[in-house]
Amino acid sequence: MSAVIEVRDLVKTFGSVRAVDGLSFAVEEGTITGLLGPNGAGKTTTIQMLLDLITPTSGTIRILGMEYRAAREEILSRLNFSSPYVSPPGNLTVRENLLTFGRLYGIPHLRRTIDELADFFEIREFMEKLTYNLSTGQSTRLNLTKALMNEPRLLLLDEPTASLDPDIADRTRMLLRRIQSERGVTILYTSHNMAEVEEICDRVIFIQRGKLKDDGTPMELIKKYGREDLNDVFLHIAREHDTNPRMKTNATNR
Repeated sequence: MSAVIEVRDLVKTFGSVRAVDGLSFAVEEGTITGLLGPNGAGKTTTIQMLLDLITPTSGTIRILGMEYRAAREEILSRLNFSSPYVSPPGNLTVRENLLTFGRLYGIPHLRRTIDELADFFEIREFMEKLTYNLSTGQSTRLNLTKALMNEPRLLLLDEPTASLDPDIADRTRMLLRRIQSERGVTILYTSHNMAEVEEICDRVIFIQRGKLKDDGTPMELIKKYGREDLNDVFLHIAREHDTNPRMKTNATNR
Protein backbone atom coordinates (compact mmCIF):
# COMPACT_ATOMS: atom_id res chain seq x y z
CA MET A 1 0.00 0.00 0.00
CA SER A 2 1.14 3.56 -0.71
CA ALA A 3 1.12 6.38 1.82
CA VAL A 4 -1.71 8.90 1.49
CA ILE A 5 -0.13 11.15 4.14
CA GLU A 6 3.61 11.54 4.60
CA VAL A 7 4.80 13.91 7.32
CA ARG A 8 8.55 14.48 7.72
CA ASP A 9 10.31 16.52 10.45
CA LEU A 10 7.27 18.75 10.91
CA VAL A 11 7.72 21.73 13.22
CA LYS A 12 5.26 24.45 14.24
CA THR A 13 6.12 27.14 16.73
CA PHE A 14 3.93 29.87 18.20
CA GLY A 15 6.31 32.37 19.72
CA SER A 16 8.31 30.43 22.28
CA VAL A 17 5.91 27.44 22.22
CA ARG A 18 6.94 24.49 20.06
CA ALA A 19 3.53 22.94 19.41
CA VAL A 20 4.81 20.34 16.92
CA ASP A 21 8.43 19.33 17.30
CA GLY A 22 10.02 17.31 14.50
CA LEU A 23 7.01 15.05 13.92
CA SER A 24 7.21 12.30 11.27
CA PHE A 25 4.61 9.66 10.38
CA ALA A 26 2.79 8.09 7.45
CA VAL A 27 -0.81 7.00 6.88
CA GLU A 28 -1.30 4.11 4.48
CA GLU A 29 -3.96 4.11 1.78
CA GLY A 30 -7.29 2.51 2.67
CA THR A 31 -6.71 2.46 6.43
CA ILE A 32 -8.46 4.02 9.38
CA THR A 33 -5.61 5.46 11.44
CA GLY A 34 -6.00 6.99 14.88
CA LEU A 35 -4.04 10.14 15.75
CA LEU A 36 -3.85 10.01 19.54
CA GLY A 37 -2.28 11.90 22.39
CA PRO A 38 -3.14 13.74 25.60
CA ASN A 39 -4.48 17.28 25.56
CA GLY A 40 -1.70 19.58 24.43
CA ALA A 41 0.14 16.88 22.48
CA GLY A 42 -0.14 18.76 19.18
CA LYS A 43 -2.98 16.86 17.48
CA THR A 44 -5.07 19.91 16.62
CA THR A 45 -2.08 21.82 15.28
CA THR A 46 -1.10 18.82 13.17
CA ILE A 47 -4.61 18.50 11.71
CA GLN A 48 -4.66 22.21 10.92
CA MET A 49 -1.38 21.88 9.02
CA LEU A 50 -2.69 18.83 7.15
CA LEU A 51 -5.64 20.99 6.07
CA ASP A 52 -3.27 23.86 5.19
CA LEU A 53 -5.08 26.15 7.62
CA ILE A 54 -1.75 27.06 9.21
CA THR A 55 1.72 26.96 7.68
CA PRO A 56 4.45 24.72 9.15
CA THR A 57 7.50 26.45 10.55
CA SER A 58 9.57 23.74 8.87
CA GLY A 59 9.31 20.19 7.60
CA THR A 60 7.25 18.68 4.79
CA ILE A 61 3.73 17.36 4.27
CA ARG A 62 2.86 15.23 1.27
CA ILE A 63 -0.78 14.37 0.59
CA LEU A 64 -1.43 11.77 -2.11
CA GLY A 65 2.19 12.19 -3.15
CA MET A 66 1.88 15.97 -3.59
CA GLU A 67 3.11 18.97 -1.60
CA TYR A 68 0.90 21.97 -0.87
CA ARG A 69 3.34 24.44 -2.38
CA ALA A 70 3.03 22.73 -5.76
CA ALA A 71 -0.53 21.40 -5.76
CA ARG A 72 -2.64 23.04 -3.06
CA GLU A 73 -5.88 23.20 -5.07
CA GLU A 74 -5.55 19.59 -6.26
CA ILE A 75 -4.86 18.32 -2.73
CA LEU A 76 -7.78 20.19 -1.15
CA SER A 77 -10.14 18.93 -3.86
CA ARG A 78 -9.34 15.34 -2.86
CA LEU A 79 -9.65 15.53 0.91
CA ASN A 80 -12.30 16.65 3.38
CA PHE A 81 -12.79 17.25 7.08
CA SER A 82 -15.56 16.65 9.61
CA SER A 83 -15.87 17.72 13.23
CA PRO A 84 -18.85 17.99 15.58
CA TYR A 85 -17.36 21.30 16.73
CA VAL A 86 -17.85 22.89 13.29
CA SER A 87 -21.50 23.39 12.37
CA PRO A 88 -23.07 24.45 9.07
CA PRO A 89 -25.46 27.45 9.11
CA GLY A 90 -28.40 26.62 11.36
CA ASN A 91 -30.91 28.83 9.56
CA LEU A 92 -30.68 26.71 6.40
CA THR A 93 -32.34 23.37 5.89
CA VAL A 94 -30.21 20.26 5.54
CA ARG A 95 -30.85 20.23 1.79
CA GLU A 96 -29.99 23.93 1.45
CA ASN A 97 -26.73 23.40 3.30
CA LEU A 98 -25.76 20.46 1.11
CA LEU A 99 -26.64 22.38 -2.05
CA THR A 100 -24.57 25.35 -0.87
CA PHE A 101 -21.51 23.28 -0.02
CA GLY A 102 -21.89 21.26 -3.20
CA ARG A 103 -21.84 24.42 -5.32
CA LEU A 104 -18.75 25.63 -3.46
CA TYR A 105 -17.05 22.33 -4.30
CA GLY A 106 -18.22 22.58 -7.91
CA ILE A 107 -19.71 19.09 -7.78
CA PRO A 108 -21.31 17.88 -11.05
CA HIS A 109 -24.72 16.21 -10.92
CA LEU A 110 -25.15 17.79 -7.50
CA ARG A 111 -28.75 16.83 -6.73
CA ARG A 112 -28.09 13.21 -7.67
CA THR A 113 -25.01 13.16 -5.46
CA ILE A 114 -27.01 14.59 -2.55
CA ASP A 115 -29.75 12.01 -2.99
CA GLU A 116 -27.25 9.14 -3.09
CA LEU A 117 -25.48 10.32 0.05
CA ALA A 118 -28.80 11.01 1.79
CA ASP A 119 -29.69 7.36 1.27
CA PHE A 120 -26.22 6.18 2.33
CA PHE A 121 -26.36 8.12 5.61
CA GLU A 122 -30.12 7.69 6.09
CA ILE A 123 -30.84 11.41 6.35
CA ARG A 124 -33.54 11.73 3.71
CA GLU A 125 -36.28 11.95 6.33
CA PHE A 126 -34.97 15.25 7.70
CA MET A 127 -33.68 16.90 4.51
CA GLU A 128 -36.21 19.77 4.83
CA LYS A 129 -35.51 20.31 8.53
CA LEU A 130 -33.65 23.41 9.71
CA THR A 131 -30.10 22.42 10.60
CA TYR A 132 -30.43 24.27 13.92
CA ASN A 133 -33.12 21.78 14.98
CA LEU A 134 -31.14 18.61 14.29
CA SER A 135 -30.23 16.21 17.07
CA THR A 136 -26.56 15.55 17.77
CA GLY A 137 -26.71 12.26 15.89
CA GLN A 138 -28.44 13.86 12.91
CA SER A 139 -25.83 16.63 12.84
CA THR A 140 -23.06 14.05 12.81
CA ARG A 141 -24.60 12.32 9.80
CA LEU A 142 -25.03 15.67 8.05
CA ASN A 143 -21.37 16.53 8.65
CA LEU A 144 -20.26 13.18 7.25
CA THR A 145 -22.57 13.63 4.25
CA LYS A 146 -21.05 17.04 3.55
CA ALA A 147 -17.54 15.61 3.95
CA LEU A 148 -18.13 12.95 1.27
CA MET A 149 -19.71 15.20 -1.34
CA ASN A 150 -16.46 15.74 -3.23
CA GLU A 151 -15.68 11.99 -3.18
CA PRO A 152 -12.51 12.50 -1.10
CA ARG A 153 -9.70 10.00 -1.04
CA LEU A 154 -8.70 11.26 2.41
CA LEU A 155 -11.06 12.11 5.26
CA LEU A 156 -9.86 13.85 8.43
CA LEU A 157 -12.23 13.27 11.36
CA ASP A 158 -11.97 15.15 14.64
CA GLU A 159 -13.77 13.21 17.39
CA PRO A 160 -16.74 12.29 15.16
CA THR A 161 -18.63 10.49 17.95
CA ALA A 162 -18.13 13.12 20.66
CA SER A 163 -21.36 13.72 22.65
CA LEU A 164 -23.21 10.90 20.88
CA ASP A 165 -25.16 8.33 22.88
CA PRO A 166 -23.81 4.73 22.70
CA ASP A 167 -26.33 3.64 20.05
CA ILE A 168 -25.67 6.53 17.66
CA ALA A 169 -21.93 6.31 18.29
CA ASP A 170 -22.00 2.63 17.33
CA ARG A 171 -24.01 3.42 14.19
CA THR A 172 -21.48 6.12 13.30
CA ARG A 173 -18.59 3.68 13.64
CA MET A 174 -20.40 1.25 11.35
CA LEU A 175 -20.90 4.06 8.83
CA LEU A 176 -17.18 4.85 8.93
CA ARG A 177 -16.35 1.22 8.24
CA ARG A 178 -18.76 1.32 5.29
CA ILE A 179 -17.09 4.47 4.00
CA GLN A 180 -13.72 2.74 4.21
CA SER A 181 -14.78 -0.55 2.65
CA GLU A 182 -17.27 0.61 0.01
CA ARG A 183 -15.68 3.90 -1.03
CA GLY A 184 -12.01 3.15 -0.38
CA VAL A 185 -11.55 6.31 1.67
CA THR A 186 -8.47 6.67 3.88
CA ILE A 187 -9.42 8.06 7.30
CA LEU A 188 -7.29 9.87 9.88
CA TYR A 189 -9.20 9.79 13.13
CA THR A 190 -8.80 11.65 16.43
CA SER A 191 -10.65 10.51 19.53
CA HIS A 192 -10.29 10.29 23.29
CA ASN A 193 -12.42 7.12 23.36
CA MET A 194 -9.79 4.39 23.39
CA ALA A 195 -12.31 1.54 23.26
CA GLU A 196 -13.66 3.08 20.06
CA VAL A 197 -10.17 3.53 18.61
CA GLU A 198 -9.27 -0.06 19.48
CA GLU A 199 -12.43 -1.24 17.71
CA ILE A 200 -12.26 0.80 14.53
CA CYS A 201 -8.64 1.72 13.80
CA ASP A 202 -6.25 -0.39 11.75
CA ARG A 203 -3.28 1.53 13.16
CA VAL A 204 -2.72 4.22 15.74
CA ILE A 205 -0.16 7.00 16.02
CA PHE A 206 0.63 8.34 19.50
CA ILE A 207 2.12 11.80 19.74
CA GLN A 208 3.37 13.50 22.89
CA ARG A 209 4.74 17.02 23.28
CA GLY A 210 4.58 17.42 19.50
CA LYS A 211 6.76 14.39 18.83
CA LEU A 212 6.02 10.87 17.66
CA LYS A 213 5.85 8.63 20.70
CA ASP A 214 4.86 5.34 19.08
CA ASP A 215 2.77 3.77 16.33
CA GLY A 216 1.44 0.36 15.37
CA THR A 217 -1.76 -1.65 15.41
CA PRO A 218 -3.77 -1.44 18.64
CA MET A 219 -2.85 -5.04 19.51
CA GLU A 220 0.86 -4.45 18.81
CA LEU A 221 0.92 -1.51 21.21
CA ILE A 222 -1.08 -3.31 23.88
CA LYS A 223 1.44 -6.15 23.79
CA LYS A 224 4.45 -3.85 23.60
CA TYR A 225 3.47 -1.94 26.75
CA GLY A 226 2.17 -5.02 28.55
CA ARG A 227 -1.27 -3.51 29.12
CA GLU A 228 -4.79 -4.90 29.06
CA ASP A 229 -6.19 -2.54 26.48
CA LEU A 230 -5.49 0.63 24.52
CA ASN A 231 -6.95 2.80 27.28
CA ASP A 232 -4.24 1.57 29.64
CA VAL A 233 -1.60 2.24 26.96
CA PHE A 234 -2.92 5.80 26.59
CA LEU A 235 -2.83 6.37 30.36
CA HIS A 236 0.71 5.01 30.57
CA ILE A 237 1.95 7.28 27.79
CA ALA A 238 0.02 10.35 28.97
CA ARG A 239 1.27 10.03 32.55
CA GLU A 240 4.91 9.51 31.70
CA HIS A 241 5.37 13.29 31.65
CA ASP A 242 4.10 13.62 35.22
CA THR A 243 7.50 12.46 36.46
CA ASN A 244 9.34 15.00 34.30
CA PRO A 245 8.97 18.63 35.45
CA ARG A 246 10.09 19.98 32.06
CA MET A 247 6.98 18.55 30.42
CA LYS A 248 4.66 20.38 32.77
CA THR A 249 5.71 23.67 31.22
CA ASN A 250 4.17 22.54 27.93
CA ALA A 251 0.69 21.82 29.27
CA THR A 252 -0.79 24.41 26.94
CA ASN A 253 0.98 23.03 23.85
CA ARG A 254 -1.69 22.18 21.25
